[in-house]
Amino acid sequence: MSDILLPLHTLVDPARRRETRDRLEVLTALLGGPHVEPLFREALIHIPADHPVFGWLCRVEDCHHSRTNARDLCHPHKLEWERGRQANPQLTRREFLRDAKPAKFYDRMGEPPVCRICLVRPARHHGLELCLAHNGRWKKASATDRALVFEDWLATQTEPFHGYGDCVVAACQSLASSPLGLCWVHETRYDAEGRPGHAMRPPKWFNRYEMVGRPVPILYGDKAAFLHWCKTTHPVSRAGTINLQGLPPLVRAEFQWTLFAHTQRAAHTYWPTWWIQQLVNLVRERRAGSLTELAEERSQLDSRKRFILHEALTELRIVYFTTEETKEAGYIETEHFGVKFPQRHSNWDLTDVPQRWLRDLLWEHLADRLQSPKGPRSTGPLDNDRRACVELGAFLEITAPEGGHDPRLLDAEHMERFVADHNRRIRENLPALGVRSHNGKPSAVTENTGRFVFNHARAIMRFALDTGRAEELGLSRKFIVALPTGRTPTQKARRPFPDPVARALADQANLQMLADRYDPNNHGLRDAWEALVFTGRRANEVLQLRVDCTTIHRRVPFLWHDQTKVDNLDEAIRIPESLYLRLQKRQQITLERYEDRHGRPPTPKERAALALFPSRSRNPKGTVSISYTFFHTGFSNWLEDLDIGTWVPHQARHTLATNLLKHGAGLHHIKKYLGQVSQRMAEHYAKVASSELDQVLERVWVGGPGSATPGQLLVSPADGLSKAEAEAMALDLARRSTPAEGGFCTFQPVVRGDACPWNMDCHNCDKFVMSGADLLYWRRKAEQWRTLAEGAPDDATADYLHNYFEPTARAIDGLEKALAALGLLEDALALDLRRPQDYFHRLWSLAFRANDLANAHDADSADSAEMIE
Repeated sequence: MSDILLPLHTLVDPARRRETRDRLEVLTALLGGPHVEPLFREALIHIPADHPVFGWLCRVEDCHHSRTNARDLCHPHKLEWERGRQANPQLTRREFLRDAKPAKFYDRMGEPPVCRICLVRPARHHGLELCLAHNGRWKKASATDRALVFEDWLATQTEPFHGYGDCVVAACQSLASSPLGLCWVHETRYDAEGRPGHAMRPPKWFNRYEMVGRPVPILYGDKAAFLHWCKTTHPVSRAGTINLQGLPPLVRAEFQWTLFAHTQRAAHTYWPTWWIQQLVNLVRERRAGSLTELAEERSQLDSRKRFILHEALTELRIVYFTTEETKEAGYIETEHFGVKFPQRHSNWDLTDVPQRWLRDLLWEHLADRLQSPKGPRSTGPLDNDRRACVELGAFLEITAPEGGHDPRLLDAEHMERFVADHNRRIRENLPALGVRSHNGKPSAVTENTGRFVFNHARAIMRFALDTGRAEELGLSRKFIVALPTGRTPTQKARRPFPDPVARALADQANLQMLADRYDPNNHGLRDAWEALVFTGRRANEVLQLRVDCTTIHRRVPFLWHDQTKVDNLDEAIRIPESLYLRLQKRQQITLERYEDRHGRPPTPKERAALALFPSRSRNPKGTVSISYTFFHTGFSNWLEDLDIGTWVPHQARHTLATNLLKHGAGLHHIKKYLGQVSQRMAEHYAKVASSELDQVLERVWVGGPGSATPGQLLVSPADGLSKAEAEAMALDLARRSTPAEGGFCTFQPVVRGDACPWNMDCHNCDKFVMSGADLLYWRRKAEQWRTLAEGAPDDATADYLHNYFEPTARAIDGLEKALAALGLLEDALALDLRRPQDYFHRLWSLAFRANDLANAHDADSADSAEMIE
């Protein structure tokens, strides 16, 4: 069910609405507050050219033209920018603004100057600043004497003409230019509109009346029609001016408050002043007494007027109605409780609940949710509360006595019938009784929606019992307790992507199609999807990334993000180099777009709040990210084109969890890495029983080839050690070692960052240990030495090489036997490279001193010799 903006003037009974005078008093008091800019209290609002919200001056330095579009360029510079981009697609907005020259300025949109002689008549010739009469005299004089200098003639003009007063149009602030009482623009418009009322000056009026000082009579065909036109015609459009003259006091105050409230929004659209003036002109034309009177026809307006009117009604609703009055009207305003959910309207329509008592109970329950210290994090609980009451109310409307409007007539039988009917709808997948989708069609009832209906309706009924509202309403306790809880759904974790699907979703050609076909404005859908695949984050954790979300620490790339679901903020995870480079390109695109819009790079404070994937709607500061709906729509359409079935982005998270488990990560690793709420949730994602991972091997390492006994086991499950003894002897890779070539160094000064006293001669050092993940490395080393020995020029050299490599060979043999005994030899041989994701493999947890491994090899050789004997 969508949240519907209701017309304000139909929300409550007219007899109980606030009077126009009361609303005007409220708005006047608010506008008189010290935090309101004084310019918004005027009927003629002159917006400063550089106003942070309504600024209208061209962005090019020293250019005095007004903007002609929302991209903050005047018309000449807009054309110049388009030509420059066609000639050089690499041209950036910042470079253009730096090199652009101001356009020649002629103020056609400003207030005309007054005649420099009369001082009370508007100038008809702007360059000479002369009124119509004096301009005619100058033309006549200059035609007679072509050598006449304008300044000399001007000095002789000492007889000013009297003025005609202000323009008689109610909304005009200009001087009249003729005895008709109209300014030059309105007189031109009067002619273009057919001269309503046929007001006109007498023939030869200037010579017959003006020249001899007589008043000029005006002739009318219908004076009332002329005066009506003067009252309703639009004012002259002036750059940076919003003209509220001629509006009723309440409407004027509503516009003033709306404009001020718009400046208080963190994320807002850009409203050019002429857009606002167009809506003002429409209200003046309809002779509306309040903006609320246009609410019903809002959908019939063009997009510019509709956006402004929508926000105006939202702001006025908050001011005009108290919390209790919204309850009476049948909706709840979340901003009355200090709550505003992102990308949702702040009012929630409850009028689909037919019974007044049930609707009031729903309102009270929603208010209790919004007022609780831990209010809802999303709109889901509120939507489900409303869905439950709509469905229950629709059923009672059909089957209960008096349509369920009298709660005293309801009994357990009615609730049981509702439960039976809704279970049938779940089973047969029938449409809902009351809930409608966005297109107006009945919503289907599924197992999930049915569970929500039962659980949330039960919570509301229990709320009525706990608060005493059930007793006040006369609602039977039997009716309430007859409602069961929703059936616990079978826990079905989403499947990981099958291999064919995973390959299709990672194919470079397919990824390019996602970017080209479903992201034509380059919002970053492909980049977001690849980040989901590589990191296994939740979708919103990726979509809500800030622009400075990647860093390099000790040559390792990290991604910083917020796991808001589990309250882990500013968490870092390692990411592959390829993803780091892709996000780096996205950062550059985002920063360039910011510079294109603002003509400058963001300040450090602005950059910290800048979204990596910014939305292009209602987002002047670039802090609002694209929505999940936008991302999921493009992703779903992409899957339809690929024809690989129905999948969702969240399955990338399940796929990563399963792969981590497959490669040896423990559930505690998966829980930590994915930011899970509990280990049980990690099991849910990894698709295995926990017993499969309970056999966690002790951290068993072997000594390196430089130790006294290469290959000797430090800790072995066969030693019969207790768990406490094993934990005491185990070496911790994360805290007590540092990576080295082919293994790890356990010498603590080196681990803490000091220089190696043995010049990093690791393979001959007794502090060096070998892990199971290094087996393939050492096998290659053995092959290299074997090749060298076979190519030796003589037997002595070959024997020397064999003897020199003998400690290392014994360590390698001991490592293979230890891994084979633990059932990990095949996994070790498959682990080819030290990739970041391989750190989750449990082979990294198995490490042996090389001398211990060598001893294990010697002991095995001795046993074999004894058996032969």
